[in-house]
Order: sequence, then C-alpha cells, then structure tokens
Amino acid sequence: MGLAKLFAERDLSLIEVNPLVITDDGNLHCLDAKVVVDSNALYRQPELEAMHDPSQEDEREAHAAQWELNYVALDGNIGCMVNGAGLAMGTMDIVKLHGGALPISSMSVVVRPRSASQRRSKLFCRMTTSRPS
Repeated sequence: MGLAKLFAERDLSLIEVNPLVITDDGNLHCLDAKVVVDSNALYRQPELEAMHDPSQEDEREAHAAQWELNYVALDGNIGCMVNGAGLAMGTMDIVKLHGGALPISSMSVVVRPRSASQRRSKLFCRMTTSRPS
C-alpha cells in the first residue's frame, strides 16, 4: 500500500519515515516510522483502535487528553502555558537560551468560554506541579 493511500484509508494525521535508506543495490528501506491516527476517526478504524496500549502513554498526557488539552510532559522544572505550539517551542527555546531551566510541561491553550479556560488552567497547574513517582 502506498503512503498516500495508507494516509487516506486509515484516517492518519501523520506519517513520519526516518530514516529512509537506499541500499547499494538501489532498494529503498524504511528503518523506522511513526503514524498518528486522527482520534476523531477512530470509530472507522476499529483494528487500529484495538492496538492502543495505554501503558505506553505518559500518565499526565493521557489525563490531559481526557480534557481535550494539548499537553506535552517534559523533564524540566518550568511549566509553559501558551497559545499555540509554535509559541510554546519559541518560549521554551528563549527561556533556555537566556540561562533558564528546561520546561516540565507545555500546554497549548485554545480560547474557550471563561469557565472552561479556568478549569483547564487549574488542571494544567495541578499536572505541572505533580510528578509521577
């Protein structure tokens, strides 16, 4: 199955192939790959949903996903709550560049009704200040 066909038929949002190797005899080999399935389309992909293994997820990221948060757990000690993934990466880079510590987490905040934003902000603070043992 070609990559474009795989992408469309399996409702993927990402296919990443790295590294891709050409052997001496001209054959192309994918040595590693990552695919991400669109979570809104899992009902159409029961065989892919059956492969889901919660033990492979970060506990904090899994908890955030239940609240529809874009949360990335990291190993540092600064929490970054920003509006957009690009700003998150830029903020973390600038903090580190100027001698700051590494982030412990990053959450992209989408503008929502005030009460929903407040709940998400409180959840982010709790998740950032609690580390799994």
